[in-house]
Amino acid sequence: MNQVFISIEKVSKTYFEKRREMKQALKEVSLDIFEGEVLGLLGVNGAGKTTLVSILATLHPATAGDVQWNGASIYQNLLTYRSIVGYCPQHPNIERQLSLGENLVFSGRCYGLSKREAVERQKELAKEFKLEEYLEANIDQVSGGYKQRFLIARALMHRPRLVILDEPTVGLDSHIRRELWEVITKLKKSGITVILTTHYLDEAEHLSDRICLIHEGTVRTVDTPENLKKQHQKNSLEEVFLKFVDDPEAEIFNSGAGDE
Repeated sequence: MNQVFISIEKVSKTYFEKRREMKQALKEVSLDIFEGEVLGLLGVNGAGKTTLVSILATLHPATAGDVQWNGASIYQNLLTYRSIVGYCPQHPNIERQLSLGENLVFSGRCYGLSKREAVERQKELAKEFKLEEYLEANIDQVSGGYKQRFLIARALMHRPRLVILDEPTVGLDSHIRRELWEVITKLKKSGITVILTTHYLDEAEHLSDRICLIHEGTVRTVDTPENLKKQHQKNSLEEVFLKFVDDPEAEIFNSGAGDE
């Protein structure tokens, strides 16, 4: 297995309203993310997946615990850490007054690229993601599949080492989902670490090197899809997940982080 890239150490997240505790979304989550892997985060709605990735993307701070990168807390130098992270959100946050091409350049400039560098990177990604004919278009003028292509391209403008994809294929047709699978596979082959949240179990099984099962804000199991199927005597990851949903408290789902 590759070396540890990110270490999540007893991270908890509690949401408050008027200083009163509302919900504990994460409860002392500890997890190592390896360099160059695709890690699939699975759980029912409300399990804590999006909260965890939002902390890794530095959109929200942890209430307790720490995230380590390069042997130090990311909170010691957030700007440096953010420079290596690309985030593709579940709910698109796109400036509609700008064209897709302008949005890409704007994103690059926000990450410190010069105008020339941003324009060159825009052209490179537009070709790679087949967006060239849509660079002058508004985001509302393109299909769902091209919106997702754009969002992933935007996340890659500054050449991040960690890419977080939160439900990147939700609501898309099967053939478009498969095209985006190829994009994610290319990211892995280029050495980029990918964190993927998804409700599509076939997607998680096909793309992920390891699967992390989350329930009620805690990590229950982390292992490869093959090991999970073997351990639970199931033919697919979907069958394993359905078993997990039926009985998430079962001892077999409290094995901690796998090493394979």
